[in-house]
Amino acid sequence: MQLRTFASSSRGNCTLIRSGTTAVLVDAGISCRKIRQRLTTVDLTPENLSGILITHEHTDHISGLPVFLKHYPLPVYATPGTSLVLARKIPAIRDLLHPLPAGSAFTVGELGITSFSTSHDAADSVGYRISDERKTAVIATDLGRVTSIVLDAVFGADLALIEANHDEDWLRTGPYPYALQNRILGDRGHLSNEASAEFAVSLAAAGTQTLLLAHLSPENNSPEHAHTVVQTALEQAHLKPTLEVLPKDQCSELFTV
Repeated sequence: MQLRTFASSSRGNCTLIRSGTTAVLVDAGISCRKIRQRLTTVDLTPENLSGILITHEHTDHISGLPVFLKHYPLPVYATPGTSLVLARKIPAIRDLLHPLPAGSAFTVGELGITSFSTSHDAADSVGYRISDERKTAVIATDLGRVTSIVLDAVFGADLALIEANHDEDWLRTGPYPYALQNRILGDRGHLSNEASAEFAVSLAAAGTQTLLLAHLSPENNSPEHAHTVVQTALEQAHLKPTLEVLPKDQCSELFTV
């Protein structure tokens, strides 16, 4: 199984997962043009995709969908709550939607996929656990807290893409209005570096070998700071997984699980 992010930040998110002849996108929060261009980095075209998994309906996760689906009408998988919002925002998507409740297990080509509920201020947000016959990857971003449902869903994954959105002090002293600060810091907001570090330790202790830090805020975090906070927690727990911070608006390296 291979994973590459095409973008990962509060300004846009899109991830490719590929195994054998099956390739899917998780979210489409960048332009159709960028998605096409970045697919070429793994020798794919949009016609090679088997579907798009949507975590939730916020703009940084779906902004590219209307134009992309106009040209490439692929199946779109989302929860019922997310599907309702998508159908209102993008009427042309209705015939492409496959609404599946959080916790559903389904297959797309050679990939087995299970969604899991996340705590976020969206209609019906989820993360995804994605497996082929050999390995498992999980995507768990946009969550204000790590619930028992999330921990159960990610347990034992080989690779985990997790959120390290902000530094709490930077957020509190930064340019964001007070209401937005509280939204981000709340249980339905985003994970801080410290919360991400605790999450990373739990994952590594359960056997995860590759940890990818994603969805960093451009204003309230930096790649170096996020890496330092999480790496320090892992070292203090005597755990040594591979730890990488994903680029915000460029392709990541290609991770093979």
